[in-house]
Amino acid sequence: MAFVYINNIRTQRYNSLSRLAVITLSTLATYNKPAHGFAGLNKNLHTSHNLLHTNPVSSLKMSSSPDVNVIPGRPTWQQTMIRIKDPAKSVPFYTDVLGMTLIDSFDFPQYKFSLYFVTTLPEGETYSLTPGTKEAHDYLWSMEGCAIELTHNHGTEDDESFSTYPGNAERDGFGHVAVSCDDVYAACDELEKKGVTFKKKPDEGRMKGLAFAYDPDKYWVEVVKRGATPGIIPNKFNLSQTMLRVKDPKKSIEFYKKLGMSVMRESHFSDFSLYFLASNVDKDKVPEDPSADEAKASCKDLFNPILELTHNHGTENDPDFKYFNGNDEGRQGFGHIGFLVDDVYKACDSIREMGYGFKKEPDGGSMKGLAFAHDPDGYSIEIIKRGGIEFGDEKKSPK
Repeated sequence: MAFVYINNIRTQRYNSLSRLAVITLSTLATYNKPAHGFAGLNKNLHTSHNLLHTNPVSSLKMSSSPDVNVIPGRPTWQQTMIRIKDPAKSVPFYTDVLGMTLIDSFDFPQYKFSLYFVTTLPEGETYSLTPGTKEAHDYLWSMEGCAIELTHNHGTEDDESFSTYPGNAERDGFGHVAVSCDDVYAACDELEKKGVTFKKKPDEGRMKGLAFAYDPDKYWVEVVKRGATPGIIPNKFNLSQTMLRVKDPKKSIEFYKKLGMSVMRESHFSDFSLYFLASNVDKDKVPEDPSADEAKASCKDLFNPILELTHNHGTENDPDFKYFNGNDEGRQGFGHIGFLVDDVYKACDSIREMGYGFKKEPDGGSMKGLAFAHDPDGYSIEIIKRGGIEFGDEKKSPK
C-alpha cells in the first residue's frame, strides 16, 4: 500500500519535471552469467532456456527444512507493487486484456500520486463496490488473495522522456509477474490480436509452450500453462506469480516461512534453482516433497498467486554480491510486496528479531501503524494492518 511518508521513503526527485514527485514503495538478475528461471532472457533467449533441459540436481532442496515459528497476526501475502507511467494504459491492460478487476484505488492529489489495485476474482463473482470508496478500502484490506498495486506519479503520462524501469538487466532482482491459462498458444494469439507485444512467444527459444508478454511499461508478464486438467480454473487468465531473484535461498525461504508462506514446489537445475511459495494454504495441501511431480501439478492449479524465488547457484558464497531491489536510484520499477497482519506492532517485534532491519518502523515518519521491513536481499516488505488504517486519501462516494 502506498502512503505518504515524507521523511525520504516515499519521496524522490522527478528531474524531468523539475519538481518533487512522490514515489511509493510497494512485490533475479545475474551472477556473472545470464539469469535463469525463465526470467533472465537478456540478449539470447536460447541461452537462458536450454538450461531447463539439463538434469535436475538436489543440492539446495528445501523439502527437509524444519518448520519455523510464524510471526503473530496470521500474515498473508496481499500485494505486489509496481510503478507505472500512465494508468489510462496500464489499468485497461490488466483489466480488459488480462481479465482482472479494479477492486480499489487511492487518490492523493495533495502529494500528486494515485494507486490502483487489480486482481483476478473467481469467474462469475460480481464486484459491485466503487474503487476509491471506504467500502472498497475495507474489501482490499480484508481480502484473502493477492493484488497488483499500480502506482502512478501524476504527470509522468505527459512526459515523453519518462519511463519506469522494468528490471531484468544485470543484477536486477525483480523478474516478472505471471498469469496462467489453459492454452498458452491460443491465449497469446488472442493477446497479439489485441496489440500486445512479446519478449518471447510460445514457440521461440528452446523452451516451448510458455511466453513473456510486455505490459504498457515493458514489465514482463509470463504466460504459463495450468495443470493437466483444463477447466479447474474457469477464468481465461488468473494472476499466478511474482518472481524475485534471491542470493541465498535458505535465508530467504526461512524469512518467508515466518511470514506464513509454504514451499509448494521446487525445481533444481545445473546452475539455478526455483522455489515456489504460497500464502494462506491449508497445511494438508502443502506437499511433503516439493520436488515431486505431484507438487508441480498441484502448484500449477492454484488460483491465488505464488512467489517464485530464483536462485543462481554460487551467489550465496560471494560476500559482495547483492541484487538491486527495485528502489535504487535510476532503477525504480518494482517497489515491494506486502503482507496483511492483525497487529503491525506485534508482527514487527517478531520481524525485528530476524535481523534484516526496517526501511520504516511502525511509528516512523508521519504515517503511524504501517511498516516496511527488509527481507534478506533488501527487498521492501510492507506490513499492513488487516482491516486497514486511515491513509488520508481523497475518497470517492459510492455509486
